[in-house]
Amino acid sequence: MSTSLKAHTVHAAASTAARTHVRYYVLALIVLATAINLGDRANLSIAGDALSHELGLDAITMGYLFSAFAWAYVLGQLPGGWVLDRFNSVKVYGAALFLWSFLTSLQGTISWLPSGMVVGTFFVLRFLVGFVEAPIYPANNYIVSAWFPLKERGLATSIFSSAQYVAVVLFVPIMGMLSHALSWHYVFWFMGAIGMLLSLFWFWQMRTPDTHPRVNKAELEYLRENGALIDIESAKRKTLPPKLSSICVLFKSRMMLGIYIGQYCITGLQYFFITWFPIYLVKGRGMNILEVGFIAVLPAICGFIGSILCGVLSDSLLKRRGSVTIARKAPFIVGMALASGLVFCNFTDSIYVIVGLMCLALFGKGLAQIGLAVVVDTSPPPIVGMATGVFGIAGNISGIITPIVIGYTVQATGSFTVALYFVAAHALVAMLSYLLIVGPLRRLDMPEKTSDEAGAH
Repeated sequence: MSTSLKAHTVHAAASTAARTHVRYYVLALIVLATAINLGDRANLSIAGDALSHELGLDAITMGYLFSAFAWAYVLGQLPGGWVLDRFNSVKVYGAALFLWSFLTSLQGTISWLPSGMVVGTFFVLRFLVGFVEAPIYPANNYIVSAWFPLKERGLATSIFSSAQYVAVVLFVPIMGMLSHALSWHYVFWFMGAIGMLLSLFWFWQMRTPDTHPRVNKAELEYLRENGALIDIESAKRKTLPPKLSSICVLFKSRMMLGIYIGQYCITGLQYFFITWFPIYLVKGRGMNILEVGFIAVLPAICGFIGSILCGVLSDSLLKRRGSVTIARKAPFIVGMALASGLVFCNFTDSIYVIVGLMCLALFGKGLAQIGLAVVVDTSPPPIVGMATGVFGIAGNISGIITPIVIGYTVQATGSFTVALYFVAAHALVAMLSYLLIVGPLRRLDMPEKTSDEAGAH
């Protein structure tokens, strides 16, 4: 009897050891694709100083160009979420990656146009990039929900959310060198080419867990038994697409409104760093773009560390305390408190202190990068795509407002002092929103009528 039990134990251990880990490979692809996504938002911040001098653009015009992406991103969130709720996320993702990368490469040609067409064409191209990129974060949520069990989802979400920092580490130094050594045009051509090549690799490699040839039975069972939605794509084909009216359940929830306010504010911080931050270092602190390309890596590394720590801390708190509320809210509140410290850059002329404060701010922002996991934890399952879309709208409204406001304040005052107060205030409001408005986290239910209608079909 004991021999049989021992043999059974050995067999079970061998079975566990033989389990594949394809989900980590999938996560790496998501991180790289999302990094390119963020790199294509940030490329204008690197090319912007040289581009504005060559084309004669003032700070206000640059503010509007920086915001062009967010205008389209806001308009594209709900349609993008609906498309993902209806069609295969992997295929939508790959097609979007190729198209937005192609549009990015076209931005390197705008100086060839007549002067009267440059600003309008550039705005339209960046607008189109934003519109095509709109489904990407909801798609990330779908793919992570399919590939990762609940107990690993917080870390997985924080890892792909950290792609904004990976983008800086991987691409900003290269973009800075290209702009300095060649011209700003090569920044857009380089990023466009990288994205189009990755889209081809994506179509070759990406599948859902239940159709991926490299996933063995042990990993598939592990995912299924621990809450991964491995059949989330096939389930779409068995139901009617959700109605846009279903989002009313989100707007009626005080919890969701608090989450949206938090996302608006944290995205304001993000857009400062991916738009005006390099120009702040050049025009506000007298650095050149080559130096900026390398120095900007330091805060990004801190942001990456904070983002990974966010997932580790959140999943650890969930296992120890069993409370989703504590696990998700604590990193956000602490992170936003740290991020507000960037305001102290207004009180020093030391570039070392400034970089240190920016490192602390981005570390805090990374630590607070838990919003997508919160949406997955609280949204009704039938409308995860649309719920993530609304979440994206809330954030990217800030992406419209923040660059424009900073552009006007810089033009009016000739400095970035007011801009830093404005950005730091976003961190404080986000912290207060999670403390005072959000309340306990819980999964929302769909209205009975909607559920009955879905069942009837």
